[in-house]
Amino acid sequence: MTAALSTAAPALPPVTPGFVHAPVMLEATLRLLDPQPGGRFLDGTLGGGGHSAALLEAVGPTGLVVSLDRDPHALAAAGQRLAPFGAASLRLRGRFSDMVALAGAHGPFDGVLLDIGTSSPQLDHAARGFSFQHDGPLDMRMDPDGGESAAELIDRLDEEALADIIFRYGEEPRSRRIARALVAGRPWSRTAALAEAVAKASGWQGSRTHPATKTFQALRIAVNDELGELERALPAAISLLRPGGRLALISFHSLEDRIVKGFFRDGAAIGTARDAYGQPLSPPTLRLLTRRPLDGAEEDPSNPRARSARLRVAERLPSA
Repeated sequence: MTAALSTAAPALPPVTPGFVHAPVMLEATLRLLDPQPGGRFLDGTLGGGGHSAALLEAVGPTGLVVSLDRDPHALAAAGQRLAPFGAASLRLRGRFSDMVALAGAHGPFDGVLLDIGTSSPQLDHAARGFSFQHDGPLDMRMDPDGGESAAELIDRLDEEALADIIFRYGEEPRSRRIARALVAGRPWSRTAALAEAVAKASGWQGSRTHPATKTFQALRIAVNDELGELERALPAAISLLRPGGRLALISFHSLEDRIVKGFFRDGAAIGTARDAYGQPLSPPTLRLLTRRPLDGAEEDPSNPRARSARLRVAERLPSA
């Protein structure tokens, strides 16, 4: 049964008839997750529903795909796409870091998929406030019903705290001068005004990317606690896998990939302490199926939003 959607979420344009969201790195993800008829999978980041739909096609009517998302609009839109799969598709609202509480009763799973970051509908709808390319309210919350918006965050924090967020999460070298401009321009309410102020403060000219790109990324990560969500979700996902089950994770920037890489390497006992015979002091719990991440630009060249994607996959060992 699909989780009830809150009526407090702001209204968005209806789903365009015939629109099909192109999931990132779909072929590589399916190849490595290897879904079989009757299988059980957890898609912790439903988004546009493309990955869930492909998994449902593979597992068939005897299988199950549990799909999570904290965004009620994503659940509503993807629900239309997944409705033909009937009882094989279970859609639930919530954070993927809470996957044990939300979906644990439906496991163990043959595979868990996490496609981290914003979805195309979130970026394309100006009302969500994620994009500097479309003027809209400065929101950026993946769950529009709770938490602090980007405008509230900027208006609350002091200059030093803002600079730290922009530097740490956006890796923006001009974070301090940007933070100074944000404090001077308060209060904030619109994405276009913020993007213009950031561009002016940064002083960047002739860049291939918009000078506000890194600042918007940093604010989005802070508003949604994205790195904390990921750190909590990784051990939760492993706990829900059966022995031999696989975790696939698609990330879109170095901060996310660094967390995943470290978690996978620790689980595979790579670089960990070893005894006098060269054996790891703690037995490995994971087997890496991708020693290096697969590159979205190479695996999925037809999808422009895959250009920064990285896919890592690991398999749970019986000792986990």
